Amino acid sequence: MIEDILVIIPAYNEEKKIGQLLKNIKKYFKNILVVDDGSKDKTKEISEKENVIVISHRINKGKGEALKTGFKYAIEKNFSAVITMDGDGQHFPEDAAKFVEKYRKKTKVGIWIGKREIFSPDMPFLRKITNLSMSFLISLLSFQWIPDTQCGLRLIKIDVLKKIKLYTSHYETESEILIKSGWRGIKIKSIPIKTIYSEEKSKIKPIRDTVRFFKMLILIFFYHFKKYGNRF
Repeated sequence: MIEDILVIIPAYNEEKKIGQLLKNIKKYFKNILVVDDGSKDKTKEISEKENVIVISHRINKGKGEALKTGFKYAIEKNFSAVITMDGDGQHFPEDAAKFVEKYRKKTKVGIWIGKREIFSPDMPFLRKITNLSMSFLISLLSFQWIPDTQCGLRLIKIDVLKKIKLYTSHYETESEILIKSGWRGIKIKSIPIKTIYSEEKSKIKPIRDTVRFFKMLILIFFYHFKKYGNRF
């Protein structure tokens, strides 16, 4: 049983999947935090029945804010690292356990991120295009190749979270983490994982979230150059 790493699951209206997901994760991890991001269904109640840690936002604030709530908790409780997983059951807990195996080798890698099979026939076409284009762009901005920057299954060392200040609140936060880590010289490595694609509709809105992404770039570049000039 893994005790020194906190699993963080940001969840918004995931009553259909969250119960079984938590049952499966508890086979590997002792400490699990569900950040209920203002769900209108029974996500909170189901999570509490599984005897995991639950922090609830009164209103829906966005995935980024849910992640930041989880990161703050992990830092306060002195965990050595966090694993982030989506609440819709896309990720296999056994894959998360593989991340811990890599982490235990004491390498200089600060972030391990999942690499899905991008050309899998099960992945929706629009998601393939989005993942490929975003991975290329974020890799350029991070100064290192990251094959699947949009994957939500990650292991992040606590020391990394202490070094970066996050400004965003939604799906773009996951990209902000990678870009700022790259600027800090933090190594990011990938691990092949399996993924379940259900018939449920994605919560990502391509136009809205693309606009948010580019706003994020403008924001972080502004603050970076204001503080450091042209030094990365």
